[in-house]
Amino acid sequence: MTDATPSGSTPQSPDYDDMTRDIADVPAVEVITTVAVHLLSAAAVNLGLDKPDSEHKDLDEARKLITALAGLVTASATEISSFHAAPLRDGLKSLQLAFREASLVPDEPGQGPGEKFTGPVYA
Repeated sequence: MTDATPSGSTPQSPDYDDMTRDIADVPAVEVITTVAVHLLSAAAVNLGLDKPDSEHKDLDEARKLITALAGLVTASATEISSFHAAPLRDGLKSLQLAFREASLVPDEPGQGPGEKFTGPVYA
């Protein structure tokens, strides 16, 4: 039986520099919106919004994610422009309302997840 790789050499390894973008080349707006979308997605899953009868419902985790998202969106809104911030704000508000609906004992207005950054959220 013969080895396909000649002795003394290693299989060709991928050049990761060619496969990935240097983080310095990624615009801040792209980094911020990507992180926000990950927070939105994770919070939605923890609210059980990913599918009917989801087994992943964890309101404590959802609260943390929504609060982090609210802080990020509020702090970065002026830096990323309305074009990028508006849909993130809409998604955040939807999550805050979904959290209120999912809670057995809803928080008082202004006390829900992220509302210290966004103000009270009403339907």
